[in-house]
Amino acid sequence: MSFVLHRKFDDSLPTMVRGEGNYLIDSNGKRYFDACGGAAVSCLGHSENRVRDAIISQLGKAAFAHTGFFTNEPTERLAERLIKAAPPGTGNGRAMFLGSGSEAMEAALKLARQYHLERGQPSRGRTISRRSSYHGNTLGALSVGGHAGRRAPYAPLLTDCDHIDPCYDYRFRWEGETEEAFGLRMANQLAEKIAEVGADNVAAFVAEPIVGATLGSQPAASGYFRRIREICDETGVLFVADEVMCGSGRTGTLFALEQEGVHADLVTMAKGLGAGYQPIAAVIASQDVCDAIGRGSGQLWNGHTYMSHAVVCAGALAVLDVMEDDDLLSNVRETGRYLETQLRAVFGQHSHVGDIRGRGLFWSLELVQDRSTKTPFAKEDAVANRLKAAALSHGMLCYPAQGCADGNAGDHVLLAPPYAVTRAEVDLIVGRLGEALSDTLEAVA
Repeated sequence: MSFVLHRKFDDSLPTMVRGEGNYLIDSNGKRYFDACGGAAVSCLGHSENRVRDAIISQLGKAAFAHTGFFTNEPTERLAERLIKAAPPGTGNGRAMFLGSGSEAMEAALKLARQYHLERGQPSRGRTISRRSSYHGNTLGALSVGGHAGRRAPYAPLLTDCDHIDPCYDYRFRWEGETEEAFGLRMANQLAEKIAEVGADNVAAFVAEPIVGATLGSQPAASGYFRRIREICDETGVLFVADEVMCGSGRTGTLFALEQEGVHADLVTMAKGLGAGYQPIAAVIASQDVCDAIGRGSGQLWNGHTYMSHAVVCAGALAVLDVMEDDDLLSNVRETGRYLETQLRAVFGQHSHVGDIRGRGLFWSLELVQDRSTKTPFAKEDAVANRLKAAALSHGMLCYPAQGCADGNAGDHVLLAPPYAVTRAEVDLIVGRLGEALSDTLEAVA
């Protein structure tokens, strides 16, 4: 009997005892290739000694000092590094460091509210985001999220937020519509929603530059975020970019949004920032946001006990050092293109693969019952759960999820391998995924 509140009470989970390169090894000695980084977290694999050494070194100096009394050198260095690397438009902003992506989203929402209060606009309290999105598991973050299945059990506890449609090409783009026209049409939903709610009532718009867990590495159409930036500028609404899953190099640049040619007023980061070696998240606030607070109260109203923890910031600095020293983002781009090529070659005409989408080392297959009609499998078929179990049996971790079609039905499988993944390992991933998918479809049939 386990005394741990596991995600599923009746699961008989293997016990992980060791990490070795891109593999995890259980207590029976079975090796699992980690093709998803857990949840796009372990971007450096599981035995990067340079990160371990940095953590141990900082532990030998000092672990914790409350930020009401002290700052620390790793925190200052990490903040400067991220701000200087952020997309143009961020200016001389600032960063805060927290413990999880959900916590970062809560902090970003509170920062957006503080910004408007400091500027004498107390009516701006509503947030707009997109359906089929996921921004975290705390109540504020879950309220902003738009995934029906994840929200449903907690509906009475959630705050009232507004949602527009996602820029979801596979299910929302009209036949014959150009990518640019599709992106403009979807982005203009934000202008329509702001007009409906009243610009003076809206604090922020929240979106993932590439939607992760709930839609399966779904990029936006060309021009979509440029139009979003224009709308936010025209209405005084802050743009919050959730890069918890898609950022920190996962799509080939440190910030996913920089590939769209725009900046956000607030950016949340996590997962790959710590690469799984320590839990860390960040909120990047632009200079405009910081200047408004500086001219007003001059203080951050939202504090956390473990914010700016010296050990986790030292670990994150080492993660960034490894990315830079080993030129890993070049490999993300180059080997990411190879991963796309292999996925399309093997699954492009598969009768139960409706769409293949992604960027960098962030790719997904959307699985459908009927390819011609895009009809998803029934929720009761549990395709995502079956696929996860089948992949484990073949010695590979992948990230299947359910609900992409309508918040309940619709299955996809997400791949987010380590940044140093090789072409041979990509071939292994694609091969084992094919075996697991065959097993799954046979079981469903």
